[in-house]
Amino acid sequence: MSEAVRQDWQRRSLAAVWHPCTQMARAQDVPPLPIARGEGPWLFDHDGRRYFDANSSWWVNLFGHADRALNDAIKHQLDTLPHVMLAGCTHEPAVRLAERLSARTGGALGHLFFGSDGASAVEIALKQSFHSWRNRGRADKREFVCLKNGYHGETIGALAVTDVAIFRDAYDPLLMRSHIVASPDQRLGNEAQALDEMRALLAARHDHIAAVIVEPLVQGAAGMSMYAPSYLKALRALCTEFSVHLIADEIAVGCGRTGTFFAWEQTLPGAAPAGAGASQTSGTPGAGPGDWPDFLLLSKGITGGTMPLSLVLTTDEVYAAFWSQDVTRGFLHSHSYTGNPLACAAANAVLDRFDAGQLARNQQQAAWLTEAFAPLADDARVAHLRQRGMILAFDLHPKTPPVERFAEKFHLAARRHELLIRPIGQTVYLMPPYLIDAAAARFLADAVRATLQEVLHAA
Repeated sequence: MSEAVRQDWQRRSLAAVWHPCTQMARAQDVPPLPIARGEGPWLFDHDGRRYFDANSSWWVNLFGHADRALNDAIKHQLDTLPHVMLAGCTHEPAVRLAERLSARTGGALGHLFFGSDGASAVEIALKQSFHSWRNRGRADKREFVCLKNGYHGETIGALAVTDVAIFRDAYDPLLMRSHIVASPDQRLGNEAQALDEMRALLAARHDHIAAVIVEPLVQGAAGMSMYAPSYLKALRALCTEFSVHLIADEIAVGCGRTGTFFAWEQTLPGAAPAGAGASQTSGTPGAGPGDWPDFLLLSKGITGGTMPLSLVLTTDEVYAAFWSQDVTRGFLHSHSYTGNPLACAAANAVLDRFDAGQLARNQQQAAWLTEAFAPLADDARVAHLRQRGMILAFDLHPKTPPVERFAEKFHLAARRHELLIRPIGQTVYLMPPYLIDAAAARFLADAVRATLQEVLHAA
């Protein structure tokens, strides 16, 4: 592709496509990268230059691009039943997916509601929580609690439980008021204080609070803020004590990202202890229904980056609150593509991969990443090198001279090192496809170090 053709292609894209998470005026100076195709962990532009997709295209491509097994599952379903409405009808891919995910919770979360994307799953859970309390005669329980720097989506309801200013502030006048309590971010060393603050709030407002919503173990948009399973265990106990629902938003951290299929599994009785970079494959034979959250949300990786889909799993108790001959007591939320068979077929193919031992493979891949990035711990420009499973991150050290538009400059410089990566503020993170070997881990570490050197040297 000639430079003139490339510029024309980008000009047309900027004129016609309103890109997400993008200030379009700034995009005139930093135009989008034209991508022609993907293969495994690599994306290729029209000139054949390749870029390792280190963030899995917004954390969705678990097995890379153009995965044959996922594609074959979708193609087969396409020739059988592309879509049928799930109101009044049902189909095998949806039933099978619901049964398989419920089984992964030991039946504790036995009812699955389908959505289209992560934010819609959050909306569904918030509505189900409030409505179930109302159906049980507790309509005053209509408030929600979220963690400082938490992120749960950008629709109106989801934004109301999000504490990331750049997404929330412009729409603040439209939002319901939520309670924001301290995050147990391990960088702060304040888990006990965070739990004390949560206890005080629930003790004071539990008659009015419907649910607490959290991102288990890793707060993504906050800059991959990581915290210990012990906080979630204690939070589950608090929510039980004060009769408040607990919503586990695993949209980003589910599907094996943290080392277990559900991040929540690392809180359960019988779970093997997990270090900062560890992965787990052990079962949880001692877990019971009361050890799980009341709602668990999945999206992103559940279809391996092929089809939009989100899921809300919940308990018998929540489900029973809607069981009535009175239509107004039912949960009447829907969208036209609810439970789309193509998306369900892709999700079932993803579960097939996990049933075939994916978590054990992730354990080895996480270890390769740990080894390759270990030297960064001694780099004076780096702070808080951290990892949980297949998520690795570090911050620029506070003493490092500030770099204007650091994330943008790092992203652009990384392309010159065959790396597609988008930092969050001063945090560089990797959430790569599950296609890492020792050589790929070394490549990623070398590319990140070279990019860091280039950006900081030019500052």
